[in-house]
Amino acid sequence: MMVWRWIGIGAAALAVIIFGFSLIDASSEGTVEAQAVFAAVEADFSGYARAIGPWDWQFPRDFGAHPEFQTEWWYYTGNVRTDDGRRFGYQFTIFRRAITPEARASASEWRSNQLYMAHFALADVDGGQFLHQQRYSRAGAGLAGATVDPRYRVWLEDWEVIALDDDARLTRIVADAGDFAVDLTLEQIKPPALQGEGGLSPKSEEPGNASYYYSLSRLLTAGTITVGGQSFAVSGATWKDHEFSTSALGSDAQGWDWFGLHLDDGRELMLGRIRLQGGDREPAFGGLLIEADGRTRYLPAAAFTLEPTSFWTSPHTGAQYPANWRIQVDVGQSAPLNLTLTPLLADQELHSGGSGVDYWEGAVRIDGDVTGYGYAELTGYVQDMTGRF
Repeated sequence: MMVWRWIGIGAAALAVIIFGFSLIDASSEGTVEAQAVFAAVEADFSGYARAIGPWDWQFPRDFGAHPEFQTEWWYYTGNVRTDDGRRFGYQFTIFRRAITPEARASASEWRSNQLYMAHFALADVDGGQFLHQQRYSRAGAGLAGATVDPRYRVWLEDWEVIALDDDARLTRIVADAGDFAVDLTLEQIKPPALQGEGGLSPKSEEPGNASYYYSLSRLLTAGTITVGGQSFAVSGATWKDHEFSTSALGSDAQGWDWFGLHLDDGRELMLGRIRLQGGDREPAFGGLLIEADGRTRYLPAAAFTLEPTSFWTSPHTGAQYPANWRIQVDVGQSAPLNLTLTPLLADQELHSGGSGVDYWEGAVRIDGDVTGYGYAELTGYVQDMTGRF
C-alpha cells in the first residue's frame, strides 16, 4: 500500500496531535486514559532519519519497527472464500507515528514517544455489508508495538500479527471487532519484493520524499472469518506492504490510487499513481510486476495507464470515487497486458465521522487478459494528503 494508507495514512503518516498523554509519566495511583487524533499539522522533520540512500535489507530484522523514521505501517489485504464460494475481503493495518525523534528515559512504563493506530475492515460480499473499526494507543505499558525479539510481532492491544516461526514465514493475524473477526494463518511463498529502486520508493523528485518499501505479494491464507455470530472456514491470498519514511509525499500531492493485484497465473502487480493538486500525475512513483518465481520488474509511471470508467458517490462523506478501472500495462512482452477492475462491493469506504482520514479501500475482481482478485486504495478524495506523510 502506498503510504499509503495514511496507506496510510502509506497507509499512517499523518501528523499527530496528542492530548499530552504520550510524554506524561503516569502516577501509579491514577488511571491514564489516552486519546489521540491523527491530523495534518506543521511538520518538523529535524532529528528523524530520511529515505535517501540504499537500505541494507535484512529479514526478518526488517519486518520489525524502524523508530528512527517518523512514520511506518504494516498493511495486510486479502481476498478469501469458503469452499462453497462465499467471498470476503479483509484489510488489517497497523500504523506507527513518532512524535519526537528520540525517546526520553523514564521510570514510568507508560511514557512513550510512539503512537499506534490500527484499521480493521471486512467486506462480506455475499452478505452485502462492509464493516470497519479503528483503534489508537500509545506504545507504553505494552499496549502497542512492533518487534522481532524473539519473533516478529506487531500489535495494538489484542489485535496482532505474530510469527509462528523464527523466520516469520508463517504468521497469524488475530483481530476481533465484536461484529466481525478474523483468525488467519499466512504462509510466505515468495521472497520480499523490493519496491522502487532496491526498496527505495520515491514519491517526488525532492530527495527524502520517499519511503523504504517492500511487499510480500502473495501470502497463502487460511483460517476463520466470523461475522454476525457465524464463523466461516476460508482460504485465499493476502498481500502485505511494509513502509517506513519521514515526509514521503511532495508538497503538492492531493492523494493516491494504489492497487495490489493477485493474478491467477501466479504473478502479482502493484500499480500506483500519486495525484497532484493541479490534476497531473506525479511521474516519480510507478509500480512493480512480481513474476510467479518471485523475480521482479520495475514499472515506471509511463509503463501503465489507470483509466476510471465509472464513479461512485459516498453516502457517508459525499466524496466521488472512481468505481471501475481500465488498466493497460507494458510488462515487457509483445503486447501490453489489458485488465479491468470491478469492486466486489460499491461501498468499501472507511469513513471516520470527522475523527480521522476518510478513504476507500476495497476488494476488486480482475478480468481481461488475466483474471484474479486484488485490493484498491483511494485517498485524497475527501481530505487531501498534503503534509500528512
